[in-house]
Amino acid sequence: MRVVFAPDSLKGTATATDAARALAKGWGSVRPHDEIVLAPMADGGDGTVDAVAAALPEAELRHTRVTGPASAADERDVDARWLLLPPVHDGSRTALIELAESSGLLLLDKLAPLTAHTLGFGQVIAEALAAGADRVLLALGGSCSTDGGAGALRALGAQLVDAEGAAVPLGNAGLHRLARVDLGTAVAPPRGGALVLSDVDNPLLGTRGAVDVFGPQKGLEASLAPDAERALDLFATAIDPTGTLATTPGAGAAGGTGFGMLAWGATITSGSRAIAEAIGLPGSIAGAQLVVTGEGRFDGQSAGGKAPVEVARLAVEARVPCALVAGTIDARPVGVSASRFAVAIALDELAGSTAAAMADPLPWLRAAGERLAAEHGR
Repeated sequence: MRVVFAPDSLKGTATATDAARALAKGWGSVRPHDEIVLAPMADGGDGTVDAVAAALPEAELRHTRVTGPASAADERDVDARWLLLPPVHDGSRTALIELAESSGLLLLDKLAPLTAHTLGFGQVIAEALAAGADRVLLALGGSCSTDGGAGALRALGAQLVDAEGAAVPLGNAGLHRLARVDLGTAVAPPRGGALVLSDVDNPLLGTRGAVDVFGPQKGLEASLAPDAERALDLFATAIDPTGTLATTPGAGAAGGTGFGMLAWGATITSGSRAIAEAIGLPGSIAGAQLVVTGEGRFDGQSAGGKAPVEVARLAVEARVPCALVAGTIDARPVGVSASRFAVAIALDELAGSTAAAMADPLPWLRAAGERLAAEHGR
């Protein structure tokens, strides 16, 4: 029997790779002779590089020294990892770049939503292009900035200047001085395109926009939100007076970095779908008798593009049963049905409580693997 383990991470408690290995270990303890395929998944959030690197050992893990996201007063370089995926049939190469590696929350000693920036993210993109990448996948999870991707655009060669023609300061606050944006000086996207991997559909501005929805997690106080919103509005108007890009679903992702990448020429796509294609998951599933996926919490938001639903979609297309293992499972989420999952196991039920499952999920993932093998192995 061939079994594919393709879970996403259990945010904050287990990486996708660790989750896949734990599930597989549990299965193997019951059915040691089955063929096991590890295909850890991601949707473009934190840990995307690690998940894809584990699923594609032949991918090249690169390191680029770039400007960290802190303000000029606290500036320091950071080591950002990115992946150059194996060449496809025509010899072209795809680079996977994770924003959190260069411009992420964990890179700051103290949250700085008005001065943190995405310059380093753009520097990694530029490095990947210089290395010969024919296509770039841009994973936007974990951003610490609300600069609308302005820093990334600058790193790619765009000019953002004030009324005197001087470069505006980095960060959201610097956008208040913006008079003109020239994208014509920026390096073009690669011939194979640039894809923004995002599972959110928020626009750049408004009550569902980057500031109102994502500002608080970056440390933005309510009293500062109106100024931050005006700065993004000024930036958006300077680039696209029609407002078309700012209202595009996903433009608000990662503090508006989705908008900046759209302005560069990228397109936004489902992160989980793009990652599944990049790691060859459809082919792995096609020859399997069971697929096992999962995440930390499966609820109504999962149907909006999260990895388990994409894995289940591929399994249904291939007519292969799919099992769900999640830390917790909402009793009423869209998608938990006989037509989508053959079985669903909640770790908090195995462990007796959510706290116990979160404290050490790996033993419970192994237990879930054991149960699946005992009850659904054949």
